[in-house]
Amino acid sequence: MQEALVVRRETHIPAPPAAVFALLTDPEKILRWMGTEAEVEPEPGGLYLVNVTGARFARGSFREVVPVHRLVYSFGWDDSEIVPPASSLVEIDLIEQPDGTLLRLTHSGLPNAEQCAGHAEGWAHYLDRLAEAAAGRDPGPDPWHGRTG
Repeated sequence: MQEALVVRRETHIPAPPAAVFALLTDPEKILRWMGTEAEVEPEPGGLYLVNVTGARFARGSFREVVPVHRLVYSFGWDDSEIVPPASSLVEIDLIEQPDGTLLRLTHSGLPNAEQCAGHAEGWAHYLDRLAEAAAGRDPGPDPWHGRTG
């Protein structure tokens, strides 16, 4: 795998790892910061399905779940030939810090630089919204609602 085709993001979240983990794995809590529908089964082999913008479903399956510390799931988009369901891999590590959680995300297996750039933009957008929700604030309506690409 080419290192250039890996999206890496780190963000500080002002909440404990357990709260962040819940926002990543509880369907109702996911919808506070991303998506219009979510069906997740956070156990190895379990479904990851989120209608991210109301017009685009991300689909994959959980590979590794270490409660409050780590999530690994396959990821892709329904009806996409470029990044089909389960064609890439998202790894999220939650590292406890005195003032909250360091979230470290790695998204690998994307097919080209254009897809990496698009997914990097998407992760930046949604991780900012996650941090707002974790801090107990309402991130407001998603300006990306209805986006198809």
